[in-house]
Amino acid sequence: MNKLQLFRLLRKNINLSYRRSPAFEQNKWAKVLIGFGAVMFIIYLIMYGVLIGIAAEGEPGLLIMSMLIILPIDFLLRFIFQTTPAMMVKPYILLPISRYSAIECFLLSSHLSGFNFLWLGLFIPFAIIVLCSGASVLTTLYVVLLAQLLIILNSQIYLFFRTMINRNVLWIIPGLLLYSIPFIPTLITMSAKTLGHTLDFIQKFNTAWWLLPLVLLALCGLFMLNRHLQFKYVYEEISKQKEKELKRVSQFAFFNRFGIIGEYLKIELKSNLRNKTMKQRCIMSLALVVVFSLLIAYTNVYDNPMMTNFWCLYCFAIYGMTALIKIMGQEGNYISLLMTQRENIISLLKAKYIFYCAVLVIPFLIMLPAVFKGKFTLLMLFGYMLLVGGLIHFIIFQLAVYNKQTIPLQLKVTGKGNFENGIQIIIELAALLLPGMIVGIGYFTVGLTTTYIFMCVLGLAFIVTYPLWIRNIYNRMMKRRYENIEGFLATKI
Repeated sequence: MNKLQLFRLLRKNINLSYRRSPAFEQNKWAKVLIGFGAVMFIIYLIMYGVLIGIAAEGEPGLLIMSMLIILPIDFLLRFIFQTTPAMMVKPYILLPISRYSAIECFLLSSHLSGFNFLWLGLFIPFAIIVLCSGASVLTTLYVVLLAQLLIILNSQIYLFFRTMINRNVLWIIPGLLLYSIPFIPTLITMSAKTLGHTLDFIQKFNTAWWLLPLVLLALCGLFMLNRHLQFKYVYEEISKQKEKELKRVSQFAFFNRFGIIGEYLKIELKSNLRNKTMKQRCIMSLALVVVFSLLIAYTNVYDNPMMTNFWCLYCFAIYGMTALIKIMGQEGNYISLLMTQRENIISLLKAKYIFYCAVLVIPFLIMLPAVFKGKFTLLMLFGYMLLVGGLIHFIIFQLAVYNKQTIPLQLKVTGKGNFENGIQIIIELAALLLPGMIVGIGYFTVGLTTTYIFMCVLGLAFIVTYPLWIRNIYNRMMKRRYENIEGFLATKI
């Protein structure tokens, strides 16, 4: 079997694996939303392609300069939509084929990913506008080809950093520095003239002939590097070569006084401290809170009242929303054990709610510098903290009734993706949009101070009544328990 035949066979197997997945119905809902999002994204790209083309005034090289902004945006978007090829390679490692063949085929598939070609929605309108303005056809085609190759190169850069970030979250720092290189002189001098000089320097070479072979050379080099890293870390996870012995066991005796809820609090805390999946999610969320808090406190980037309110809300909500959106997913690894005693689940849900409400103290403390700088008020922080602890957690906890896919606790490279069904998507959208709507309506009607007071009252109402609505969630879960258990067991790695 040659490489082309293997490539076609693996593509066929991927499509079949999606159709045979227990989560196929959920995948359908996800595909509908992804398709709608892609259409909206393309419409925005067409609009910006036209605007950049008009601004270019017949100079195709402006598209290459625009890549200074497009590439970082593309890199960040891939964290939301793109997984590493190694996640699909696991079943093929032990087959009698060349040990790198499967990795190579999946890497080539990532080059041909539809996401890479979405950016043509910007490049093609740009090309049409500059051609109508009198630009050379060959130069314009060369620039569009070069821009598309830069997007594909960016996909390989993403794969490298995503793989390394999975190993150590600190790799996000060199990733961000890489895209900051053109702007570092400006940040050092804090002068608009320096930025002008940098852009003038780039403009001299943005249509140079040697850029194409340079990009192709970089693409080949990153392909070989990713080929090596993907195989190395997948094989390491499968063979468990790097498992470390636990040298110290923390007892967390403080929680003993809370009985069975205290035991579940210990499990939740230890899971976030030890298990790779949850620990990485925790670190990334707190890092984002720190970054945005510092930006708000010490820069003028988000001085607009609506933007400061937006980021204040999501600094509180980001950790709970990323962790609880798959609520019960980690417990799917041992769901049969949890079902052996009556009302185990209700104690678990209460412990989770107490834990994620207590975690809100951390972003509260992190954002205090913004209060001292006059960007936030204490009433504002309390309003958002209570709103998240009450309303948003109440909404997200409803997902416990419908989630039925197991999340691996330790695997970070070969873990399975998890898609949603329609009800889950509605709940998630409500958690994302409803708080913003409350703040927006309050801002334009009664003012922010009254809105913050209302948020405090509303949040406290849900916090005080949490035993009642958690009991309701538990009763609905029990009605679906056999369906959910079947889903957890079917998706367990």
